[in-house]
Amino acid sequence: MNVKICGITSFEAASWAREAGADMIGFVFAESSRRIPAEFARQLAEAVGPNVKKVGVFVNEEADVIREIVKTAGLDYVQLHGDESPEFAKKMPVPVIKAFSSKEGITFKEMFRYPADYVLIDSPPAQFRGGSGKTFDWSILEDPYVDKNRLILAGGLNPDNIEEAVRSIQPYAVDISSGVETDGKKDEVKVFQFVQRAKGAVNFE
Repeated sequence: MNVKICGITSFEAASWAREAGADMIGFVFAESSRRIPAEFARQLAEAVGPNVKKVGVFVNEEADVIREIVKTAGLDYVQLHGDESPEFAKKMPVPVIKAFSSKEGITFKEMFRYPADYVLIDSPPAQFRGGSGKTFDWSILEDPYVDKNRLILAGGLNPDNIEEAVRSIQPYAVDISSGVETDGKKDEVKVFQFVQRAKGAVNFE
């Protein structure tokens, strides 16, 4: 099971994610309490090393700005959380993760037709684009058009429900941000619990 810890804003959090065994970390470059400058993201990326993939989260950003940040921060993936067109995604310099809300108003067939390497399905947004930190009804993902090999599950995940999520949905990856935080900051214990339980659930019989 691949695990992405999103909203990394400190060297400590980046280190915890790496040491816990996370496969990806996410940096937010859109309007958010977790937004960081591209140059700081580069420093965090270098500190983590090459074995953890770096993902940049954007919302309706200009393509040139994204390309510049990809270069500056050394991103491996671009995660698009806005209304970006398929044509826009095809112009990206690195592989794309396209995020959709579980109540997007379009079909799973349309979501998975989008030209992205992975499709992230999140709970409906709250204040900012991106999830609300609440779960949605996972059973809706039992749809023939949901390609589990390209699915990244997000929204309301935490150390207590991740094993159930992995076993019931069996996505390619899981993505978490607020679920491993305490008082708005990444929590070392929660990061380790989440990663270990997510990966351990795959081997559970």
